[in-house]
Amino acid sequence: MTTFPFTEATPVQFDTPLPDGADVVIIGGGIIGVMTALFLARKNVSVTLLEKGRIAGEQSSRNWGWIRQQGRDPDELPIVMEACRLWRQLAEECGEDIGLRQTGVSYFARTDAEMEEFAAFVRLAETHGLDSRLMEADEVAGAIAGLARRYKGGLVTPSDMRAEPWVTVPAMARLAAREGVTIIENCAARRLDISGGRVSGVWTERGRIKTSEVMISGGAWSGLFLRAHGISIPQLSVLGTVVATKPMPEILSGAFTDEHISMRRRQDGGFTMAPGGRHQLFIGPDAFRNVFKYLPALRKNPFGTGYRPAAPRGYPDAWTTRRTWTEDEVTPFERTRVLNPAPEQGGLRKIERTFQALFPGHPLPEYQATWGGMIDAMPDVVPIVSRADPVPGLTIATGMSAHGFGIGPGMGRVLADMIVGNDLGHDMSRFRFSRFSDGSPIRPGPAL
Repeated sequence: MTTFPFTEATPVQFDTPLPDGADVVIIGGGIIGVMTALFLARKNVSVTLLEKGRIAGEQSSRNWGWIRQQGRDPDELPIVMEACRLWRQLAEECGEDIGLRQTGVSYFARTDAEMEEFAAFVRLAETHGLDSRLMEADEVAGAIAGLARRYKGGLVTPSDMRAEPWVTVPAMARLAAREGVTIIENCAARRLDISGGRVSGVWTERGRIKTSEVMISGGAWSGLFLRAHGISIPQLSVLGTVVATKPMPEILSGAFTDEHISMRRRQDGGFTMAPGGRHQLFIGPDAFRNVFKYLPALRKNPFGTGYRPAAPRGYPDAWTTRRTWTEDEVTPFERTRVLNPAPEQGGLRKIERTFQALFPGHPLPEYQATWGGMIDAMPDVVPIVSRADPVPGLTIATGMSAHGFGIGPGMGRVLADMIVGNDLGHDMSRFRFSRFSDGSPIRPGPAL
């Protein structure tokens, strides 16, 4: 089982001819697009999923692999709890070992203020019947082998799970294909075809496909695609740095994080690690355009964001990225099939320093792979999951803010019902597209 995220060199798995039409076209083959396509197919809806590069090529194969209910925004929590139920079902139905294990997630606190935040989440969890609970300092000390640091306490949710993202999302795509979804890799959507004020098709690099319903779930690229159609969302992308270690002794079976490091046991005996609370934002035109919407989140500092003075070439918000094009022109989506940023070297050094301080009795882990991933973020750290009122027939599902993998099946089910007009089963007003333009105050989600 490879632990490397996908790149343009990854072999194409899905390459069927572009159909003349479909009931629904989904743009973006990450976890949200794949899950929505699967649940639509189960409603006897014909679906074509277009992916400019590879299924799960970007953040859906580069995330930590946490299936986490703990620390969620109150409006996300019921959806991710549904997702956990669906994960168990889908893991059986796909017929592949995706590494799904219920091993829990733990957060450790150094301060009384952090423990107060943890206690507030436990109170929320209790209202939903979730098994989150506080940990005393002695319990934390005994939870991880060889831990040298003393913590005030912690928060643990035993029912939280983990899975291998680079295995899971392609496996779910194969399940969707078996159930009738047409999936086409290396096929960028260039523009929407809009007639009479509503969606009538999608122009792709292989031609036009007729449809009356389109969902954009393009991760870091969604804002660029929508802006070309006059639809503005305050989406930015931040760089996260991740390492996969070679197999090593089992420090813990699940996942934990503090303010300096995050770790998750993998199926192959290694760990996936990331520097806690450290991300990099490339300052491009969209960053300047949306700065005021991000001020509440920056004050709360949920990303621990550092800044680079200019976006490099080939990124959605790069200074050199084209913002307009026609259906006959090569687009930025074709020029960057798979966004494959280099990991931040300072983040890699932070992982080593923190691991050494936490576990002085362990040798430094050997790295099997390192990578970067662009997290599609929103000012309030929750996604847009909504019909786009300015363009009938368009649904937006983006800005998952590093929450997409775990919540994927729940959001996919909700989106499928949203597209066909069924009852959604959850209050989705928190995730509406219009919240950034209707005068509502921006309310950042939890920093947990």
